[in-house]
Amino acid sequence: MKKRILLVDDDIDILSALKMLLVCEDYDVSLCQTPNSALSAVKHETFDLILMDLNYSLDTTSGEEGLKLIEEFRKLDDELPIVVMTGWATIEVAVSTMQNGANDFIQKPWENDRILAIIANQIKLARSQKNSQKLSQQNQLLQQQVDRELGGELIAKSSVMQQTMAIINQVAKSDASVLLTGENGTGKSMFARYIHEQSSRGRAAQISVNMGAVTESLFESEMFGHVKGAFTDAKSTRIGRFELADNGTLFLDEIANTPYSQQGKLLRVLEDSEFEKVGGNKTQSINIRLISATNANLDLAVTDNLFRKDLLYRINTIAIEIPPLRNRVEDIIPLAQSFLSKTATKYHKSELKITHDAQKALKVYQWPGNIRELNHVIERAQILSQANEITVHDLGLPDIQLSSPVNLSERVNSSSSVDLPTDDAKAEEQQNNEPTYTLATLELDILERRLSYFNGNAVKAAKSLGLSRSAFYRRLGK
Repeated sequence: MKKRILLVDDDIDILSALKMLLVCEDYDVSLCQTPNSALSAVKHETFDLILMDLNYSLDTTSGEEGLKLIEEFRKLDDELPIVVMTGWATIEVAVSTMQNGANDFIQKPWENDRILAIIANQIKLARSQKNSQKLSQQNQLLQQQVDRELGGELIAKSSVMQQTMAIINQVAKSDASVLLTGENGTGKSMFARYIHEQSSRGRAAQISVNMGAVTESLFESEMFGHVKGAFTDAKSTRIGRFELADNGTLFLDEIANTPYSQQGKLLRVLEDSEFEKVGGNKTQSINIRLISATNANLDLAVTDNLFRKDLLYRINTIAIEIPPLRNRVEDIIPLAQSFLSKTATKYHKSELKITHDAQKALKVYQWPGNIRELNHVIERAQILSQANEITVHDLGLPDIQLSSPVNLSERVNSSSSVDLPTDDAKAEEQQNNEPTYTLATLELDILERRLSYFNGNAVKAAKSLGLSRSAFYRRLGK
């Protein structure tokens, strides 16, 4: 792409001569003869450098008009390179221009080679500084993302996970927007990272944003960036997440938590691929691939006027549900062993074996926290184990779930073909077979069966029992 230069001088002959010189060097050149027209151009267009005179119609020697114009340019963009030229050059004028924000100074008449060298060096330096700032922010965000993401592998031994991975591998090759759904802790951020790495954008950055952590007041600044002086604490220009993700992937985690008042602004950027920094007037273009994730029912959120329908249509070109861990029984032990290996390396310990009884306990436990909970359980067991193996006791799983009378694999395999019994009928059946079950055990079994019946959809399961989703999980966790 050609570098864009704005020439500002009241002498049309000088403008013509400079334009001819710079066009021959493959620059894209715009011309302005007055300070007001130059300010208007910078407000509405993007330039790589300004080459400007100091003196205009009001004064031909002092340079005061030019110095004031530099100050105005700096209010609009404190990073844009400005090279000043004048036929009335003195040391005092040169020093004053640099103090007011100019990057370099050249005297008229100019030497072509010198002015071309100054322009090339200033553009190169500005690009280098901007890339350095962008890279620094990207590295900070990527490190935070690595710290948050699960340490396990993408294991898919279960049939349900193999089917999911087949879809993911097919979708990853496209540039379509992807919506990942599923319960908390199923590894949606890990799958988003995998999709990015397998795509044509894999060499570029993936920038992640937890939408639940972005406050309404800072939403625009965080997502689109701001210019220096845009608000009280804006002491320098900041690059937003969209710009950081340019030519790469933007991952919006927990997108259902986006403030409703800001969803229209988000939709506009996604549809037009354009945005403006807070406090700025320039429209910037971006090229991103969008991946979103949520554990909420967005259709229900739309019905409740908590989420915009047009935004939902924009983000869910392809929707992929990540299965809960309880429906991936064959993956539990391989995942546990993967976590165990990484945990052993992290704490500089020898890798422990998982006893047969402990493996059985891992398989029958319902994992309301999914893969994230499994990771924490294994890490805790590694730390607390007193022997060279991990036992059921080391896992610290709730006894109530390990003593559940319903076999997990039987429940999962039969949930799609057998009608769900009523809660009263199930309780009566259990009491006839074994009258010593506690009320808590019976309640847990009802919760688990209802969740399995709705294929892991906690919202539907909770609604069918007359519970809120949070109350449902509280009862399950208890």
